[in-house]
Amino acid sequence: MSINVLFFARYAEAVGFDSLEMEGDFATVDAVRLALAADSEFAVLKEKSLMCARNEQLCALDEPVQPGDDVAFFPPVTGG
Repeated sequence: MSINVLFFARYAEAVGFDSLEMEGDFATVDAVRLALAADSEFAVLKEKSLMCARNEQLCALDEPVQPGDDVAFFPPVTGG
């Protein structure tokens, strides 16, 4: 399965790019996160407070993933 993974804000800064295409067999958004976080380049995805979206809709980590989906990771939004 091929999915597009997007990184926003300081996550994009931490990994050095804002998107990548990923091949693999992923059941959930969390499976994508864990596969990436296993590589030290993506250590920022180990944060407990990260937010995620599937196909531009906020979701939980247990959201199912389908081939062709866009999965996005970003830090929590704070206001001031």
